[in-house]
Amino acid sequence: MTFGKGKIWFEGKFVNWEDCKIHALSHVVHYGSGVFEGIRCYKNKHGSAIFRLKEHIRRLYESAKIYRIDIPYSQSEFCQYCVDTVRENKLEECYVRPLVFRGYGELGVDPSRCPVQSLIAVWSWGQYLGSEALEKGVSVCISSWRRAAPNTFPALAKACGNYLNSQLIKLEAKRNGYDEGIALDAYGFISEGSGENIFMIRNGVIYTPPSYASILPGITRHAVYQIARELGFRIEKHTIQREALYIADELFFSGTAAEITPVTKVDGISIGEGKRGPITKAIQEYFFGVVNGEAEDKYKWLTYV
Repeated sequence: MTFGKGKIWFEGKFVNWEDCKIHALSHVVHYGSGVFEGIRCYKNKHGSAIFRLKEHIRRLYESAKIYRIDIPYSQSEFCQYCVDTVRENKLEECYVRPLVFRGYGELGVDPSRCPVQSLIAVWSWGQYLGSEALEKGVSVCISSWRRAAPNTFPALAKACGNYLNSQLIKLEAKRNGYDEGIALDAYGFISEGSGENIFMIRNGVIYTPPSYASILPGITRHAVYQIARELGFRIEKHTIQREALYIADELFFSGTAAEITPVTKVDGISIGEGKRGPITKAIQEYFFGVVNGEAEDKYKWLTYV
């Protein structure tokens, strides 16, 4: 199934893709009042498996809590609805998009009288940053757009409105000939990509910006921590200056869509040897070994459909 076909779980039942509609005056349309997740389902030799489903749904509920959105289902029920949606669409491998949002009620900044609605859509989706990116890497720029300062927008929430900032970062990067952009935080330190966390390797140590650098603490980012420690690498949360990226030995993105993607150029400057480095490769191989069913799922990342 490609994007635009199949069934969507909407408000407790499956509807045809083209029939899944909301009112034009829904609160989310005007004010971005929704929270969502991006989750991958992988086909491996044991079947179809959703990557870290429980952790993703927990973050969905935490995002909703920050925005005072009460989801009328338990987390375990919502996890099951995700599994059911993959099954209903008979997909062996896919991207899963749960969305919870404020619907049609009253129009004004106050969302409290607008109903909370939920949906889950699934579709086939390949490599987010291109089919060759996992090996050859991507070229990025430092964006002129910064992430929001603390106590402005809640960076810990994966909220629809927050991604207006991500759109500006992505559009600027693409317009200037780059694959992706990296934002700085309000204090001028490295934050994250438009939709990815970033890791820097220098002298055998892996560094990543801390959560207070206005990042969304990624589910795949946490998996990188587990992998790095399993492989015996030292990994630290640390503020990172812009120029530190230029002299890094290796860089890579992590994320549900990006998976583990090397960054080989920043602002036109080659990183390390200008290709995927050995530590990035080792982390990639561990990650794909688990999701492809070739290695032990030691940390119970996979929920089989």
